[in-house]
Amino acid sequence: MTILDAQDPYPRNFVGYGANPPDPRWPGGARVALSFVLNYEEGAENTVLNGDAGSELYLHEVPGGSPVLGDRNRTVESQFDYGARAGAWRVLRLFAERGLKLTVYGVGRALELNPELARAFVAQGHEVASHGWRWIDYHDVPEAVEREHIAACVRTITELCGRPPVGWYTGRVSPRTRRLVAEQGGFLYDSDAYDDDLPHYVEVAGKPRLIIPYTLDNNDMKFAVPPGFTSNDGYEQHMRDSLDLLRREGGRMMSVGMHCRLVGRPARAAALARFMDHAASCPDVWVATREEIARHWLREHPPG
Repeated sequence: MTILDAQDPYPRNFVGYGANPPDPRWPGGARVALSFVLNYEEGAENTVLNGDAGSELYLHEVPGGSPVLGDRNRTVESQFDYGARAGAWRVLRLFAERGLKLTVYGVGRALELNPELARAFVAQGHEVASHGWRWIDYHDVPEAVEREHIAACVRTITELCGRPPVGWYTGRVSPRTRRLVAEQGGFLYDSDAYDDDLPHYVEVAGKPRLIIPYTLDNNDMKFAVPPGFTSNDGYEQHMRDSLDLLRREGGRMMSVGMHCRLVGRPARAAALARFMDHAASCPDVWVATREEIARHWLREHPPG
């Protein structure tokens, strides 16, 4: 266990914007900027097919238990396959029907295995941000390997989507992730934070880095982790309550996290569609990609 010397600055910020957050000046006078995020991870999870020791335990329909070591768990793999084969396309249809845009957190290995879907994300006008090369916990991954994985993800997205990504989200980060992403360069923002309802800046290697905070509560992952959503009505109501409270407060941002293999299932997709219709009916809500939010913030609130 590492304990900081009393003379060292404490590396966490509990103050933030405090009682007086800035006016975001969202376009059109919107009171809330709403960011939908679709995590595309299918095929990049733990599996011996990717050289891992065993099967994936996280974020599927039968959580917990023990991994199958040294062999494939075809039941788990098939659940991930659903997200690529059916779930992702269902979500894309919902957004196309409503003319709304989202940000894809694309895992490099997953996109590499399904280039048709990668091209569909771009064709429909969605942003594709980097979600790492593999969908694994990077905490103990050697620095040299993580550095190469970051570069590989950027290369893959650039090749498949026709432009380099400008956003980053690992999720299960290492102590080095933010620095390595800054060293890679080319990013407007990263989202490996859950600490605010507004974008903000942190210092990385002596330079300001824009953080667009993400969410783990307005997130379908809670269908697959305890305690979590037990009904689709609860999922929809949770998101509606979040959005409506932030609209009353004004000057806020809200993220909605989605996974192809989870929200892409029909019943959950129906609940998502109802929430989307509610959000679209609110004239004070700006539905935007994270790139759009980042460019707005950098323009309206540049680092001081």
